[in-house]
Amino acid sequence: MENLTMNISGMTCGHCVSAVAQALKQLEGVQVEQVQVGTATVAYDPSRASPDQIAQAVESAGYEVRPVQLGRAPQSGAER
Repeated sequence: MENLTMNISGMTCGHCVSAVAQALKQLEGVQVEQVQVGTATVAYDPSRASPDQIAQAVESAGYEVRPVQLGRAPQSGAER
């Protein structure tokens, strides 16, 4: 799994947070780690989803995305 943290413009309230989280949850291979006003962090399987696909899902919900950090997600005990 890889991590992606995005800055998201246009989010102003709890409804925005819910809309972004829902858009991200629709993607196969993506686990929503955290969504707050202005940012979202996900873990994703690069064989099933790309940063561009993830950003496009958020943009389709009506927000502007700027990826700020890519990296590997910490492995859980089951994956080691």
